[in-house]
Formats: sequence, structure tokens, C-alpha cells
Amino acid sequence: MGAQIRMGVFAAVLLLQSLPAQAESLRCGGGTVEEGDSRVSLLQKCGPPQLRDSFCAPVFQNKSLVPVPEPFASDAVPCQQIDDWFYERGQGKLTATVRIRSGAVQSIRIQRQPR
Repeated sequence: MGAQIRMGVFAAVLLLQSLPAQAESLRCGGGTVEEGDSRVSLLQKCGPPQLRDSFCAPVFQNKSLVPVPEPFASDAVPCQQIDDWFYERGQGKLTATVRIRSGAVQSIRIQRQPR
């Protein structure tokens, strides 16, 4: 019986992983912003954010979890600039966090408080 339960859980996990992820979008006064839109388009549609945060993310090689080794990382590609822009959408509405990478919207998260 235990093996059947494990197989059922395993099948459920596989099913959930195969479902397409839903991309968020952000509706502003100037239009709707979606993943892949440019930073300029975001500014044009939503205006400047209320808060901005920037950090340098490590660069990985060959799409693996292995960072670019030193000394190449410091000399050639130290990190990639990531910007998080926070939009307050008005009273009673959730906060939007827009992540920008390489000049384009990478992700949009709608939540109660910025993380």
C-alpha cells in the first residue's frame, strides 16, 4: 500500500510540473506590461516606481549552477545587474514587484508586501 501512495504522490508532482506557468501582467494607466517588455515600455506605461532595488547576480556558465570561476568572473563578467521596481497600485490593491534583467521585464509579482 505504501508503494502505491508514493507512486500517486510522484505522479501528482510530475503533473504539477508539466502544467504551464502563468505569467503575471501589470495593468497601469498607460497600458499593460508583460514579461519580455522593455524597461522603456515599463516606464512609458507605468511611470517611475515608488521604490527601486538593484543587485548584482552571479553569472553561471552553461546554464548550470556552477558560477564562472575566478579570475574570469572578476575580470570578464563579474555579475549581471538586476533591478527590482516596486509599484504601489493604490489603496486596497496589492503591490507589484517588477524584476528587470538585461533591460527587459523578467518577472512580475503581485503580493501584499514587497519581499
